Amino acid sequence: MTMRTGDDADRAAIAELVEVFFAAFKTGMDAEALRELFLPQATIVRTCGDVPVVYGVESFIRPRAELLDSGRLTGFREWEESGRLDVYGDIAQLFCSYAKSGVQDGQPFTGRGMKTLQFVRTAAGWRISALAWDDERA
Repeated sequence: MTMRTGDDADRAAIAELVEVFFAAFKTGMDAEALRELFLPQATIVRTCGDVPVVYGVESFIRPRAELLDSGRLTGFREWEESGRLDVYGDIAQLFCSYAKSGVQDGQPFTGRGMKTLQFVRTAAGWRISALAWDDERA
């Protein structure tokens, strides 16, 4: 079987989507722009050493937007460090490391972890169909 790796236009479109995804998590978060990155039925899973928590798009975005707008979390940012993107036809996946930093309730913090994002091509362009992440633990 020959692996198709996607053309440069696909890779650029997905890279832009990933950049918008990571940039969305900041004070004054644009929740609508974040929603547009996902299929409405996307599945989002947080593991982080606990029982996995499964979210829909709204149940994922709403509490994060509220926290970022509450003033309890300031100077927050999250960014991709490195990753591997595989593209085949109308599907793709990114497995990447990421880092984050901010101040929550007056306490500075940093963190790192891994995310896996799955994408599908739609009539409106590439969208996230699934996301899962795990953070480093002490």
